[in-house]
Amino acid sequence: MHVELFLLNLLLKINIVFRPLSLNLSHFGRGLYLQMDIHKAYYSSPIGTIEITGNEQGVNSLYFLDEKKSISGRIHPSLKECIQQLDEYFNSTRKEFDLIINPEGTEFRKKVWNKLLKIPYGKTKSYLDIAKQMGDANANRAVGNANAKNPISIIVPCHRVIGNDGDLVGYGGGLWRKEWLLNHENSLVFGKQTTLF
Repeated sequence: MHVELFLLNLLLKINIVFRPLSLNLSHFGRGLYLQMDIHKAYYSSPIGTIEITGNEQGVNSLYFLDEKKSISGRIHPSLKECIQQLDEYFNSTRKEFDLIINPEGTEFRKKVWNKLLKIPYGKTKSYLDIAKQMGDANANRAVGNANAKNPISIIVPCHRVIGNDGDLVGYGGGLWRKEWLLNHENSLVFGKQTTLF
């Protein structure tokens, strides 16, 4: 009975659109094309609808949406684990994600995103901290730009990056969501309801 209620609850939170998108990748003019389907899923989180895209090569993006999407019963297999882990995160039973991710970005951005993946759950770092880890304290603004271009919110935890003075700054999903996510993680670290901001 408990498992049935859990699955029903999960299905009510999951909002899927099974519409593969086509993506053509060329191999520098040799005429080689790889047809890759990108699938979309919508997850209803406590702080709004999340759109997830991905395929067998991993999760490509995870963005908050301002509008709600209707529920569909089909989940593409490449997105099932992501949805399950998001559900565990929002239900306070997961602190780390164990997913294959495949974000598009420049080499510099990917290096910054890899640094973000190393910020522990419930902790924060400043843009300057990340720039120093990258080996260039003057790369503060470039790090901020890369953070802003992160296409995989929550999983690549750009919400854990704060201003150099400790202020809550910049988040594509809205500062109120960033504050919610930090407080959500902080309450689990300390085992009681507390707030950072």
